[in-house]
Amino acid sequence: MVMRSQIFAVLVSVLVWLLLGCSLSYASQEDIDCLRSIKDSLEDSFGYLNSSWNFDNTTEGFICRFTGIDCWHPDENRVLNIRLADMGLKGVFPQGIVKCKSITGLDLSSNKLYGPIPSNISQIIHYVTSLDLSSNNFSGEIPPALANCSFLNILKLDYNSLTGSIPPVLSLLNRIKTFSVSNNLLSGPIPYFNVSLTAEDFAHNPGLCGKPLDPCQSTSKGPKTGIIAGAAVAGVTVAAIGVAIGMFFYYRRVSVMRKKKDDDPEGNKWAKSLKGDKGIKASLSNTSMSDLS
Repeated sequence: MVMRSQIFAVLVSVLVWLLLGCSLSYASQEDIDCLRSIKDSLEDSFGYLNSSWNFDNTTEGFICRFTGIDCWHPDENRVLNIRLADMGLKGVFPQGIVKCKSITGLDLSSNKLYGPIPSNISQIIHYVTSLDLSSNNFSGEIPPALANCSFLNILKLDYNSLTGSIPPVLSLLNRIKTFSVSNNLLSGPIPYFNVSLTAEDFAHNPGLCGKPLDPCQSTSKGPKTGIIAGAAVAGVTVAAIGVAIGMFFYYRRVSVMRKKKDDDPEGNKWAKSLKGDKGIKASLSNTSMSDLS
């Protein structure tokens, strides 16, 4: 009975090691494919990758000796950080990084990368704690999906050509310690971050406003709306005054007509006036005749 238990324990241990070995082998191969994809997708102007990233070597941990690559363990092909700053690399954001599933840091700063930051960035580098894309030529808007990279402590996007506003959802990054978007083409209000940021982190953007920069002014639509509303109120006021004046003269005329009617209820005052004129003329004729006689 004891022998059987020992045999069973040995079999379980072997099975566990086999499963772990397959898992590590699969993860290692994915990381190798990840780096090969990065090398193939970028133009290596200065030859840093071509001279160091040699995939002909198949020994365990060989990618850990690549320039700019940190591994979790020197003898294990699992990438921890990719640091390719200031290597003269050209191209768009390398989507093949998605295969490096265990990376916690990505630094592509001070290169010649261009195009938009992928809208699905959180699916590519979900677990990174540090992302530095500064001093490139990335364009387009900052993807709101960065808010899903919930482990981010450092996010540097300064010195690019990014446009639009800073997504308000980035304020959900409660672990953020460093955030910089200076020297872009951003506009609109700065979202609230639960960390002390300086004006230098947002400087040299044409339309950014709010703390720690100057307060936001009314948008261009505001004054136009105010003018339209003011004109409408003024128009209504003028119309009301016009109606009031018209009603005043109307009731005044009606009042005068009623007064005349009260003085001459039968409406024959004009006839009496005419008769009076004839009487005066007749009286004058009689007076003249008497004088003649």
